[in-house]
Amino acid sequence: MTPRTLHWFRHDLRLADNPALTKAASEGLVTPVFILDDDAAGEDSLGSASRVWLHYALNSLNRSVDNNLIVMSGDAEACLRHIIEQTGATILTLTTSYAPWQVKQDAQITKSLSERGVTVIQESGSVLWEPEKVQKQDGTPYKVFTPFYRRGCLSLDPPRFPLAPPDITFAEPVEACSSGARAIDSLKLLPNRSWGNTICTGWDISEAGAHERLAAFIDDGLRSYKEGRNFPDKPHVSRLSPYMRFGQISAHQAWYAADGILPEYDSQRETFRSELGWREFSHNLVMQNPDIRTKNIQAKFDAFGWRDDKTALTAWQTGMTGFPIVDAGMRELYQTGYMHNRVRMIVGSFLVKNLLLDWRHGERWFWDCLFDADFANNRAGWQWIAGCGADAAPYFRVFNPITQGQKFDADGHYTRTYVPELNKLPSKYLFAPWDAPNTVLQDAGVTLGRTYPRPFVDLKASRQRALDAFAALKLTANTALEEQI
Repeated sequence: MTPRTLHWFRHDLRLADNPALTKAASEGLVTPVFILDDDAAGEDSLGSASRVWLHYALNSLNRSVDNNLIVMSGDAEACLRHIIEQTGATILTLTTSYAPWQVKQDAQITKSLSERGVTVIQESGSVLWEPEKVQKQDGTPYKVFTPFYRRGCLSLDPPRFPLAPPDITFAEPVEACSSGARAIDSLKLLPNRSWGNTICTGWDISEAGAHERLAAFIDDGLRSYKEGRNFPDKPHVSRLSPYMRFGQISAHQAWYAADGILPEYDSQRETFRSELGWREFSHNLVMQNPDIRTKNIQAKFDAFGWRDDKTALTAWQTGMTGFPIVDAGMRELYQTGYMHNRVRMIVGSFLVKNLLLDWRHGERWFWDCLFDADFANNRAGWQWIAGCGADAAPYFRVFNPITQGQKFDADGHYTRTYVPELNKLPSKYLFAPWDAPNTVLQDAGVTLGRTYPRPFVDLKASRQRALDAFAALKLTANTALEEQI
């Protein structure tokens, strides 16, 4: 009798370079499964934008597996046991996850199914190097990116080469288990408003779309990546992050695709690969700090005096701060499910330093609005911006939204795209419209406080307020240390 294997798709929604799926295919007949377990995920359950992406990604995957994808919601262990009873499967394959709640869940499921005679096989497929293997010589984890990547990652064996899509023989459909597009619709991942459709404009949410995006980046973006990645209106970033978050393309595929660039662009390739290294670092930090979503990596920040200002938070969330590059970024986020990385740093700095609001507000808003809201990257990134994370940005680094706009969006095309009420304002005044003479504002159809907000804070004063708050925190930490001594 031919063995039957379940492959449990989670964050690996692809056929190519999927070691766990390849293993399943080698064992015999395969039943592909996806389970939405919001209760187990808890506060880590998918945000609104991620659920939209997942809907289309699952439909694409289902077509790739000849409409054989079983889709269920609820307790993952109970769902798996039900499918095993219906199929007689004796093997379960899955890709290793590093999300704390999934690590715990996987251990429980492995124990439970093993006791029932089911072999559970986990394969690494989402990171280039296993986190536990990237350690210092003394066996302790790295806390700073550069040595983590250069001494840790690059000193190990190179990442394995990507795998070809396996030849899969699917088991016959199971009447007692829902499958296909109707089962996906039953998850109700799409919101009850048109936003769920409009934010997908310009995205091919499929494994093939991921590879088309990668190929376009290698051809057009990578050659100028090192400097060009800072300009939000230029095609020099990969825009692969949503695909990688849902595993429609692997880090290994991206890593080796960069080999296709000519030798004179070696520095561009290595810069791109170092960004993949940052993704590895974030996963490593989560392994060290499983409470990274809620707890500061640097404990001294527990005493930081964050402000409580709902009005300021709403202005930031809705892109109504009165600072055009900030507002453009926040509107891009809500309208498209994406934000350019340079702009992410600008809007993040504005929230935690100019507005002095807790970084956790930003993390949760990004979690809900981003297609690529990754449990590791999103949390580590926000702690980096706030200065409370590992290898964090220095507290005195406060991004000036005026000079950032002038430098990285000089012609104003990006800003005008998302802040159209300033379309007619000359570039000279675009990033500080309050400096424009009244006649210029009138000619541009801009009335500050009515057609576009006045600046929510004074940049100079709010920067100094942040510096004072960080200095006070440092003083408090030093005093506490002295008392311990």
